[in-house]
Amino acid sequence: MYDALYEMMGFEQVSNLIERRTIELAPLAFMRGRSLNESFIILDEAQNTTVEQMKMFLTRMGFGSKSVVNGDITQIDLPTEKKSGLEHALSVVSDIDKIASVHFSHKDVVRHRIVQEIVEAYEKNKDSK
Repeated sequence: MYDALYEMMGFEQVSNLIERRTIELAPLAFMRGRSLNESFIILDEAQNTTVEQMKMFLTRMGFGSKSVVNGDITQIDLPTEKKSGLEHALSVVSDIDKIASVHFSHKDVVRHRIVQEIVEAYEKNKDSK
């Protein structure tokens, strides 16, 4: 998250906004019990949340807020017996108005050109099993 912020706004501006508490980067564990009003809330690497953590995050949104949840369900690092909160949420909230999901493929990769080919190779390998 820091890398993206620094790239968009530069180190000094980001540091300033963090110091003024305009931007807050907080671990998911610190969200319990909070209501985030008038906020733009980003949950990064959401594929590694549990179902309970995802529900807790999604229910923190207060009045005037928007949330963005991102993650890659092909990169889940949870123990096998744990279900990804992101996978679960995609099925649970899919019919709720004003909630949308966007799915990307290898064609959407914005890293080194070879990364697109790597992702495509993994997608093909998954399909051949």
